[in-house]
Amino acid sequence: MISREPTTAARFRDLITRPDDEIDLAEAALLIAKNVNADLDVGRYLSQLEGLALQLAQRLPDSLSDPDRIRALNHFLFDEQGFAPNIENYYDPRNSFLNEVLERRVGIPISLSILYIEVGRRIGLPLRGVSFPGHFLVKCKVGDGVIVLDPYCRGLSLSLRDLQQRLREIKGGEVSRAIIAGMLVSADKKEILARVLRNLKAIYIEREEQSRVLAVMEWIIALVPADASEVRDRGLLYAKLECPRAAVEDLERYLELAPEAEDAHELRTRVVELRQAAARLN
Repeated sequence: MISREPTTAARFRDLITRPDDEIDLAEAALLIAKNVNADLDVGRYLSQLEGLALQLAQRLPDSLSDPDRIRALNHFLFDEQGFAPNIENYYDPRNSFLNEVLERRVGIPISLSILYIEVGRRIGLPLRGVSFPGHFLVKCKVGDGVIVLDPYCRGLSLSLRDLQQRLREIKGGEVSRAIIAGMLVSADKKEILARVLRNLKAIYIEREEQSRVLAVMEWIIALVPADASEVRDRGLLYAKLECPRAAVEDLERYLELAPEAEDAHELRTRVVELRQAAARLN
């Protein structure tokens, strides 16, 4: 019998073509993991997330304020459930997979933030991701203000001064309130998923696992098809893997997207060489 279930990649593409508020972030994050582990049961881990949220929600009165709800979420996830940063093995690719975070109770900023957002959303907290330089954060609108939280540091609430210090350590110089405000723009779900994938891309490049690098690149480009640098990187990887036709297609697309790029002249020359290599294969 032929299965009518969509493939992992097809289901992911279906999710990411929806409006942002209709994208199931947890499911999409789990599909990224399933792309590496085909046997992964996405439904099982979605149920596990639901179970965590239900366990917490049952003990919270409806009248509880959002700041108190945040404190309850922090205590539940980090004290009771034992979720923690994986400091010792930060670059273990498992830290980027939501199912592994749920199983092993450790993760990195982006994966712990996804967990935090998804459990928090299920208990009524309007949490949003923030692509802050350095590492990913979460924010919650409260009244006329915003609480900025760091799930990698047990849901620590960050003051303006904390954020200024963090940014100063990365970029140096003066860091005004206006600059910080500009750094706290909400990340949409596709941005969050792209950040997970780019982390994996960097890890697999470092490990020289080329087939996994390529698989991750395919999904990044599905998310951000007009990102010139990602199209270029895939084209160069195709060239390295001796797939000249695919390499030419991507590098020509890159030159369309970024005709004035610093490496444009070099890559135009490379395209000519790759076309010649492709012709020899005929």
